[in-house]
Amino acid sequence: MKEAWQAKDIAALVGLLDPRVRAVGDGGGIVAAMPHPIEGGEAVARYLVDLAERAPGLVVVERTVNGQPGLVVQHEGTTGAVLAFDVAGEKVRHIWAVRNPEKLRPWA
Repeated sequence: MKEAWQAKDIAALVGLLDPRVRAVGDGGGIVAAMPHPIEGGEAVARYLVDLAERAPGLVVVERTVNGQPGLVVQHEGTTGAVLAFDVAGEKVRHIWAVRNPEKLRPWA
């Protein structure tokens, strides 16, 4: 997932996502996050690529997040998001993205 996201490769991302994938974000009312859940492989892939294009220089690090495969996303040395994935077989079927700075303190 990391490599496809950093390469902004929509086709590769879609190939990693379940066609019915659902992504939700938590900004805690403090920072911007997804305004509503995003559903479907292509919609989620395009959202991720759009994020990468709007914030050049993102650093994406693979980590285990709450026992799930995940990513820590940093921008200019600050952790901006932590993503956890629910994986079934070889496809990501759910993405939880935490952007709430209060919840990101342990990841700094």
